[in-house]
Amino acid sequence: MVKLDEIQLRLLREVADLHKVPEGAYNIRSNGTSAGRASTANIEIIPKENGSGLDIRIKPGTKKESVHIPVVMTQSGLTEVVYNDFHIGEDADVIIVAGCGIDNCGPKDSQHDGIHRFFVGKNAKIKYVEKHYGSGDGSGKRILNPVTEVYQEEGSTVEMEMVQIKGVDDTVRTTTAKLSAGAKLVVRERLMTHGSQRAISTYVVELNGDGSSADVVSRSVARDDSYQKFDAKLVGSAACSGHTECDSIIMDNGRILAVPGLEANSVDAALVHEAAIGKIAGDQIIKLMTLGLTEQEAEEQIINGFLK
Repeated sequence: MVKLDEIQLRLLREVADLHKVPEGAYNIRSNGTSAGRASTANIEIIPKENGSGLDIRIKPGTKKESVHIPVVMTQSGLTEVVYNDFHIGEDADVIIVAGCGIDNCGPKDSQHDGIHRFFVGKNAKIKYVEKHYGSGDGSGKRILNPVTEVYQEEGSTVEMEMVQIKGVDDTVRTTTAKLSAGAKLVVRERLMTHGSQRAISTYVVELNGDGSSADVVSRSVARDDSYQKFDAKLVGSAACSGHTECDSIIMDNGRILAVPGLEANSVDAALVHEAAIGKIAGDQIIKLMTLGLTEQEAEEQIINGFLK
C-alpha cells in the first residue's frame, strides 16, 4: 500500500472510520490512483480494463465479510469520474463501506463523481455505508456527485446509510432502485449544509414485485444561506409497500424544498409520503440552557441528536 500523508489519513478516518489498513477486501483511491488494493477468497476486486473503476465480485454464500472502497482527494483542481460495479451472489451477507473525503486548500474546484451499481442476487443481504466529507481553507469548491443504482433480485435486502455532515460545497445525489418480489430496501440519509452550500437528493424506487418494500428516510439541517432539495418518488407496480419521509430543521436563511412523488400502478400498492420542515423549538433550547449550556451549545446538542 502506498504511504498516505496525515491529511489523507484524516480523510480516511472521517469517511470510512479507518485507522489502519482494513481487514478483508479493500481498494483505497487517492488523488485519482489506487493507493492499495486487496481481495479475499470470497471477494474479488478487479480494475476495469479502461481504468475507469472497479468490478467487485462477491461469491454466493459469503458471510460476515466486508469491502472498503474509500476515496480521498487532496489535489486542488482534480476532477474524476469513477464507475464501480458490485456483483453480490445469492445468499451473501456483507458490509460495503464507501465514501469520499476532499481536502481542498487551493483556488480550483475539486470534484469526484462516483457511479456505483449494485446487482444483488436472490436472498442476498448487504449493508452499504457512504459518507462524504469536505475540508480545507482554499477558495476552490469541494464537489461530490454520487450516483447509486440498485437492482435487487427476489428476497434480497439492501440497507443504505448515506451521510454528509460537513464541508461539501455542492452535491447532487441520485439514487435509483428496482426491486423484484420480496425484495426490501431501507435508506437512511443524514445531511447538513451550511454557508452557501447546495445539496440535492433524488430517489426513484420501482417496486416491481409482489411483497417488495421500501423505506426511504432523510433527516437534514440547513444552516446559514444553504439550500437543500429532497425529491423522492416511489413507483408501485405490484402488491407492495413503500414509505418516504423528509424530516428537516431549517435555520438562519436556509431554504429547503421537499418534493413527494407517489405513483401507484397496482390496486394493491400501498405508498406513503411524510414531510416536516421547521425550526428548533424554543422550549428545547431553554430546557438545555437551564442545565448550564449556552444557547449555541444547546443548538449543537439538539442538532447532533437529530442527525444521529
